[in-house]
Parts: sequence; C-alpha cells; structure tokens
Amino acid sequence: MPKQESLAAERRRKTIMSVVLAVICIIYVLPVLSVVINSFKVNTFVKTDTFALPTGEMWAGFSNFIKGMTFGNYPFWKSVAFSALITLTSTALILLFTSMAAWYIARVNSLFCKVIYYLCVFSMVVPFQMVMFTLSKTADSLHLNTPWTIPIVYLGFGAGLSIFMFVGFVKSIPLEIEEAASIDGCGPVRTYFSVVFPMLKPTMISVGILEIMWIWNDYLLPYLVLDINEYRTIPIHIQYLKGSYGTVDLGATMALILLSIIPVIVFYLICQKHIIKGVAAGAVKG
Repeated sequence: MPKQESLAAERRRKTIMSVVLAVICIIYVLPVLSVVINSFKVNTFVKTDTFALPTGEMWAGFSNFIKGMTFGNYPFWKSVAFSALITLTSTALILLFTSMAAWYIARVNSLFCKVIYYLCVFSMVVPFQMVMFTLSKTADSLHLNTPWTIPIVYLGFGAGLSIFMFVGFVKSIPLEIEEAASIDGCGPVRTYFSVVFPMLKPTMISVGILEIMWIWNDYLLPYLVLDINEYRTIPIHIQYLKGSYGTVDLGATMALILLSIIPVIVFYLICQKHIIKGVAAGAVKG
C-alpha cells in the first residue's frame, strides 16, 4: 500500500507539473500567435479585434506583406541583406576568436588569464545602457559604423558569454590529447585547429545559435552605430513603417515581424537539441 500511494503521488505531481508547464508554454506562444493572426488582418481591425481570427471582412490576405516590403523608398531586401551580413559575420568572428581565447585561458594558468576570464564574465552583467552613448561615439571615431565593421563591436559584446561557455568545455577535454599532438610535432596553431577545434563542436553550435538569435533580432546597437539613412537592418526597417503624422500600419508591421521571426524560429527548432548539449558540456567543469 505505501508503494502504491507513493506511485499515485508521483503521478499527481507529474500531472500538476505538466499542466503548469503547458500554461506557461501557452503564455509564451500567445504573442507569436497574435503576430501571425494580425499579419493577415486589415489594419483597421488590428486594434479593435486584436485576438479575433482574420475572417470575412477582416481578412487581408498577403496584402500586408506586399505593403510592408514595398513601403517607402528603402527596399526591404536590402535590410534583409544587411541583417544577414551582420549576423553571419559577427557570429563567425565570435566563434573563432572567443574559442581561441578560451583555449588559451583554460590551458595557461596565469594571473593574467584569470583576470581576463573574470573580466569577460563580469561584462555579462554590465547593462548595455551604461555604455551605449560612449560606444556610439567610439564607433564613429574608429569608423566601425558600417555593416562591414560593426561585427567588431558585436565581437566585444558577445565575448563574455562565449568565453565563459568555451572555457568550461575546454577544461573537460583531457590535456593528454593535446600533449600527444605536441609530441607528434604540432605547434599551438595546428593543435588548436586539428585537435581542439573539432572537439569544440557541441559548444560551438550552442554558442552560434545563441549569438545568431541575439544579433538577428538586435535593434538598439545597429540603431546607435549605423547610419540609418544608408544602412538599415530588419528591426530598424520595421520601425520606419510610418505614414503621415506618425500613423503606423500595424498590419504591415505585423507581417514584417512575422517574416523576420520565421527564420529564427525555424533555425532554433532545428538546432535546439544542440543548445542543451552545448550548455551541459560546458557545465562539466568551470
């Protein structure tokens, strides 16, 4: 009897947890569902019938998508190209340089490396608002205000989390593997790219996913650094969907928001298992 009561209590606990998690999931999904519904709705009904399904006279079809992509004199495809360029270049720089720095920090046990590591960790808790005005001025002075140079700025802001995760994973790699490569005649550079780099794949994928999701959706940093009349990312392009007297076409805005989040959602759903693997691998030692 006590065993049966214990099993029944365990089932009740699991049922309650499932219900609670389902409610939380619905709460998180509702904003995305609202964007999907309103992207196919006539603009006048977006405010008055926000959560109603786009049926009958509320149905706008794909006109909101066409209107959003053709609004103004700045082409939407150009914003997509700049967002893709900035996201891919920044992520590549972050993955390459922070993984190399993390390997050096983890293997060279010196005071200098410890100071650098803790400074990188500390940078994760510094609010962006504390440095954004100084950053904007510095970026202009160093000519980092173009889509081809802003990845250097992203490298600085993305280094903290990346180095933290990479260091934890590198410490879990047996040192004997690198010593064997050294005995075979590999120098530090060859050891990293031939031995260490392939083993960093789980954390590399995890960090890459997190950085891509952050940079693709980032609005504030490109807005402060880039010349928005010449270079606009997708979030900035959406913000400029205004008509005369500041009126905003919410239907077209929702349509472009949906277009911008679809690639990230698809990418995340495909790679979400790697995030768990990467975080778990990086948490072995730290």
